[in-house]
Amino acid sequence: MKILAFAASNSTQSINRQLLSFAGTLIEDADIEWLDINDYEMPLYSSDREAASGIPDEARRFYQKIGAADALLISFAEHNGSYTAAYKNLYDWTSRIDMKVYQDKPTVMLSTSPGAGGAANVLAAATTSAPFFGANLRASMSVPSFFENFDVQTQQLTDIGLVQRLQSVLLDLAQVRS
Repeated sequence: MKILAFAASNSTQSINRQLLSFAGTLIEDADIEWLDINDYEMPLYSSDREAASGIPDEARRFYQKIGAADALLISFAEHNGSYTAAYKNLYDWTSRIDMKVYQDKPTVMLSTSPGAGGAANVLAAATTSAPFFGANLRASMSVPSFFENFDVQTQQLTDIGLVQRLQSVLLDLAQVRS
């Protein structure tokens, strides 16, 4: 099974990328491709730009990466209660190729933040809209208070309850076979 995993953040120090990396260690017998959305940077989406220049190659490559995967594992960073600008722009451009951006792939969505909210607002937005954009949403999970629940030295969740919940969330995704 090939899983495409990415943090919806362009931060090189992304805690969502760290959470995603730990989650990847919990999935057995999977080929995980780690995608960095910084490799898909494009001008801000506008219908005028699209009419003048078409859809950028980066959006097409991102869409193809999703299409080549058997499943998706995404962790959303929250900026001011919503998606990061970098991810929203990538998503907006890609949706111009096909509104079903996620291409009916089995998907697990995660989020975390330094605060007690655990980026739950952006996760709620992502999970609510997921079916409309072609995600076969299997599960989601928000991890609150990242720095209280994650050891950055060992790159592991330290709260056993959160680890067990994450294992449960990932179980259905791990059972997807190509």
